[in-house]
Amino acid sequence: MEASSGTVYAMRQRIIAKLLANDATSTIKAVTAQEAQLDMQEQNWLCYVAGGLNSEVKKTEDKRYYISTYH
Repeated sequence: MEASSGTVYAMRQRIIAKLLANDATSTIKAVTAQEAQLDMQEQNWLCYVAGGLNSEVKKTEDKRYYISTYH
């Protein structure tokens, strides 16, 4: 269990770092996975990482992503 939670945390941090590097901090500034230069592995994790009400990574209706809170 610990290894899997570490993997989730690491993947979430990689995605968040790339979104922040693109200044995707609101729905207006949201970017696509391609604009954020997410690799295939990161794109595969997007549904998991961007899910839920408490998730920091949010998805717009037109499939763009942004960070809803700062660390």
